[in-house]
Amino acid sequence: MSEDSRFIIRDRNWHPKAFTPDYKTSIARSPRQALVSIPQSVSETTGPDFTHLKMGKHDNDLLLNFNNGGLPIGERILVCGRVMDQYGKPIPHTFVEMWQANAGGRYRHKNDRYLAPLDPNFGGVGRALTDSEGNYSFRTVKPGPYPWRNGPNDWRPAHIHFSISGPSISTKLITQLYFEGDPLIPLCPIVKSIANPDAVQTLIAKLDMSMANPMDCLAYRFDIVLRGQRKTHFENC
Repeated sequence: MSEDSRFIIRDRNWHPKAFTPDYKTSIARSPRQALVSIPQSVSETTGPDFTHLKMGKHDNDLLLNFNNGGLPIGERILVCGRVMDQYGKPIPHTFVEMWQANAGGRYRHKNDRYLAPLDPNFGGVGRALTDSEGNYSFRTVKPGPYPWRNGPNDWRPAHIHFSISGPSISTKLITQLYFEGDPLIPLCPIVKSIANPDAVQTLIAKLDMSMANPMDCLAYRFDIVLRGQRKTHFENC
């Protein structure tokens, strides 16, 4: 049997437990009874198809896609990587969406009441299709950390949310990117709910000077592995 056809058993310890009291949101949303399997409909298993989606000129450039007469404030960065399977085979034409807080740690969302100001030139959302080799890239500003009402002094590390859509709505995956060297990562209750340290490492983007734009942007590499022993940790939805 070749390596490419080898069956990889799913490690169910990879994901955190649904009930993790230190992460207070999990208390209310964790199931109290055994889960019930619901058959998927045809619409959930056959679409949508993003291969012919027309992308806007600045859809993956958060420095320009919410421009109101100026550039956003903050550290300019590139986030780039590949979407691939467990053997490094690229996943082309995959729809990748991302959303994030601004450099001050505030989201452009009506329910975000953090005292940091909104940036009039930063929307905080982007989208891209991977190319034939599974590559994607975004230009943005590095998001700021922010406090949240979990414990008396809990802060979220700087992070970017990612959504990866497969060939059907039932194959949509969601994860978060963190930045290497951030001292808040091991303190975050959400991160600490992940017991496997190798799983945590799949969420940390590494500085990649080879991809940086001189005199413009530093770059961070975040490869996304969809399955197998080297898979990226995804959130249970």
